[in-house]
Amino acid sequence: MLRKILFFALMFISGVLSAQRVIPFEDFNNYFRTFENGTFRQLEFQRIKEFKAGDEFVAYIDNRGNLRVYNGVERQDISNMNVNYEVSDHLMAYSIGPTLNLWDEGKLRTLTYFAQDFAVRDSIVVFEDTRFKTVCVYYNKEIKQFLQLTGDVSMPQAIGDNIVAFKDNGNYFKILYRGEVFELGVWNGTIDFQAGCDIVCFNDPTTRTFAVFDKGQFLDVEQFWIKKYKAGRGFIVYEDLGGNLMYYKDGEKHQLSNFGAGSWDVKDDIVYWTENTFAYALQNGKKIQLGNVIPKDYLIKNNVIAYRNVMGGVSALVDGEIVELTNQMDAEYEIFGNSVLVKLFNRSFIVYSDGKKYQT
Repeated sequence: MLRKILFFALMFISGVLSAQRVIPFEDFNNYFRTFENGTFRQLEFQRIKEFKAGDEFVAYIDNRGNLRVYNGVERQDISNMNVNYEVSDHLMAYSIGPTLNLWDEGKLRTLTYFAQDFAVRDSIVVFEDTRFKTVCVYYNKEIKQFLQLTGDVSMPQAIGDNIVAFKDNGNYFKILYRGEVFELGVWNGTIDFQAGCDIVCFNDPTTRTFAVFDKGQFLDVEQFWIKKYKAGRGFIVYEDLGGNLMYYKDGEKHQLSNFGAGSWDVKDDIVYWTENTFAYALQNGKKIQLGNVIPKDYLIKNNVIAYRNVMGGVSALVDGEIVELTNQMDAEYEIFGNSVLVKLFNRSFIVYSDGKKYQT
């Protein structure tokens, strides 16, 4: 009986933590507030200088210039010095001069004292270390050197959520994936890699095919080079030689557009494209029409697309359902996690989260 109680208690706690989302905004009084677990709360009582948010936390510079992090449970003071910081959904890297530091699940560590450039993605931080002219990656709590250069230190060609494509000193192209290096081949020119999560697509100059690196394997997708292609989370989208919009995942190809897409985009889990005057999105493997008018603007993050609707307001596609959030024209909007924040003209706010609409 005790085991059952402990099991359900742990399940409840993990469920609360996984559902935890921090949606930050500044209200009409310029107070820094958040929406979390169905309620609005005030985080700072004085105006902050800026903030950057991921799925699980928000990092910000307060009115005194201090770098702080709030994860929905506690506020953590990081530095009272002038910093350059970048966030992803799960990580934050910040530099103080040449020293590069990391925040990961509330814990701090120094990555290098000789940093130059750095990039933060969902589960990795890639950075240059000028001491030994190396490029390193932080992944899964560990630091790994994967590239040493003889000339000037430079960042890799493509950096995805958890994957890196790069070229070494001998013009050898390689893929870094989950801490392991996979060799592609030698080429004197450049290769246009598009990196997502678990996948990279590119035109292979040696085989003259359009190929992918997919979860540890190099595979041919088309027998000819492709002009336009992008990578998402575990899938790629491209235009074939006939102008058809194609979707590739787990070794299978599907045609998304029979007419040739006027424009298209890929980010995270969503594919967006237009046909004539219609706009569509692919969400959870299902093609959904967004409207009869092509949106003037849109945002994609995770498994959500928010866009300007026919009335000039804001609608969003969430879990296969199109939700009208407001018809107020030119309202600003952002996506945090899988929730949508809408800022109205009077600086009141609407949050759509977990199937419910909340308003300040």
